[in-house]
Amino acid sequence: MKKDTRFFIGGSLLALLLVSFTFLQNDTKWKTLTPASEPEVRCENAFVRVDNQFYLFGGRKKESMYVYNPASNQWRKLASVPLEMHHFQAIAYKGEIYVLGAFTGDFPHETPIPNIYIYNPKKDQWRKGAEIPANRRRGAAGVTIYKNKIYLVNGITDGHWDGHVNWLDEYDPETGKWSILPDAPHVRDHVQAAVSGNQLFIAGGRRSTQKIGHVLDLTVPEVDIYDFTKKQWRTLPKEQNIPTQRAGCTSVTLGDQIIVIGGESPQKLAHNQTEAFDFKTQSWHALAPMQTGRHGTQALVYNQRIYIAAGSANQGGGPELSSIEVFE
Repeated sequence: MKKDTRFFIGGSLLALLLVSFTFLQNDTKWKTLTPASEPEVRCENAFVRVDNQFYLFGGRKKESMYVYNPASNQWRKLASVPLEMHHFQAIAYKGEIYVLGAFTGDFPHETPIPNIYIYNPKKDQWRKGAEIPANRRRGAAGVTIYKNKIYLVNGITDGHWDGHVNWLDEYDPETGKWSILPDAPHVRDHVQAAVSGNQLFIAGGRRSTQKIGHVLDLTVPEVDIYDFTKKQWRTLPKEQNIPTQRAGCTSVTLGDQIIVIGGESPQKLAHNQTEAFDFKTQSWHALAPMQTGRHGTQALVYNQRIYIAAGSANQGGGPELSSIEVFE
């Protein structure tokens, strides 16, 4: 009887803890921050963290660059970008910001920027980096980092017109070596990449094809995963397709989960959905939606919180936003 009682109490405590954990999960939500000043509105921009500072830059016809300090809840203006850059996912490497897989120019024939560009926050200076091989240039691609090497995946070669690709490339910033890796199973653009463990995760995106009048609607439902150890791609079963199909979404890693946020599709309003893929359970679940739907921007993780800023509130290029939200 004693043993049974202890088992009952232990089971009850476990159930209570599980309920509490579920409550905490459900209680996590997005909150709009209210800094004293705001940056210039923009979309198709980057938003990336270096140490404890967040850098916002890029976007169509945008030269300005800003840094956000989460401790003081303040924005500060920095040096201008060296050229118009948009449709890209910036990454931080050894205290600097790298830009590759970006576009410049106007719709529908935006052109890939031929060089890598690097920003040094301590010097508040930009410099032109290595040239990207001519036959691997594209924009609206996913970019991530794994074991000190930068990976560029998918994208489109001719703006929104045509030329979406399934390419995967590796760039070593220490040696300047560029390597071509196995193609992904699906072509797509307007996508971002994230890494969990030794796996590169690609969800969302579309096949932008303005030449036949289809820019927004050819979304890609499948999820592709590249195993860095095996050097192989796989596609998740149909039952594990992304729950809400959209492009122009942003992806971040938080624990064992990849969080896919916002996006753009044929509907007028930008998506506010926040959906998580759990690598342990190999399943998707919905999280609280953003307060303002947005696409064409980037999210970042800091102190187990997700931050997102700027972007477009509707499909296409506006209205452009300057607001910042935190998921906590």
